[in-house]
Amino acid sequence: MTDRDPSRSVVDLITGSWRAQAVYTAAALRIPDHVAAGHRSVDEIAAAAGASSDGVRRLMRLLAGMGVFAGTEGTGYRLTGVSDALRGDRPGSMRDLCLIYGDEFYRAWGEATHAVTTGESGFERAFGAPLATYLRRHPETGARFQRAMSAGSHFFADVPRAFDFSACRTVVDVAGGNGALLSAVLGANPGARGVLLDLPHMAGIAREQVGRLPGLERCEIVAGDLFESVPAGGDAYLLSRVLQDWDDDRCARVLDNCRAAMAPGTALVILERVIPPEDRAARGDGALSLLWDLHLLMAAGGRERTLPQYRGLLDGSGLRLESTAGLPLEMTLLVARAA
Repeated sequence: MTDRDPSRSVVDLITGSWRAQAVYTAAALRIPDHVAAGHRSVDEIAAAAGASSDGVRRLMRLLAGMGVFAGTEGTGYRLTGVSDALRGDRPGSMRDLCLIYGDEFYRAWGEATHAVTTGESGFERAFGAPLATYLRRHPETGARFQRAMSAGSHFFADVPRAFDFSACRTVVDVAGGNGALLSAVLGANPGARGVLLDLPHMAGIAREQVGRLPGLERCEIVAGDLFESVPAGGDAYLLSRVLQDWDDDRCARVLDNCRAAMAPGTALVILERVIPPEDRAARGDGALSLLWDLHLLMAAGGRERTLPQYRGLLDGSGLRLESTAGLPLEMTLLVARAA
């Protein structure tokens, strides 16, 4: 941006949310699905979406300019790779991710000034309850949240390549959600079995995936609370995007419970975004990590951490950071063992 007119840069920055909401609107109205079904003209798309032709005309014109769709009103609109990813009827659809970021999380970001000023969650300010409580009270949103998190987890397929699970007989996924990560690990290691721990309402979602996600038929699903205890007997433990949601004290409790369950030599495999050193961040490295760090303040009151901060948390629980490996989407795989 240094070569551009600063005023234009400001306008581009402050209208970024408008672009995001345009994409959200297309997903909410299922416009990618309608175009995929053969509705190409503005009037056809509007009729299928139950929307006004004028509104759809203006929306599609913008989205085509953004590369979300191809074509024009005159030639008709076609899918691009972006809009195809937003179809609700395709495997790996990112529609639910778009919906939750454009609705609940968008409203949480509306409380950004309050969150930055007070350190309190923007989500709790907007909805009157912490994110986890809200999801328990609204099961449909909770299920959509899990689907959204899975849609943003394409890096799961890289985890078995970044860490060798071949010697593991039992892999325990702590707060394993719908089982997508454990499925990726077990699918790549047919001789292993799994244990998935999560809260009762989340364990129910994981049970629904048995028979749908490969490998989960070799998985025991346990309803429980990671702040109380973690199942023992694992040869490797998974902790994916868990520490980011909590302050240091709560993280210490989770890590203490993992350490108590781990036998000597057992690996704790942690998946998180790691904030780069300040000089790299100032050059634009780790942009997703920095964005998610602030988003976690809005969504759950959590935070991303630097590598020294993760090392400090692990040291405090008697664990030693052994190695790290980069994953797509600026994720990092951290391996820790008992010190």
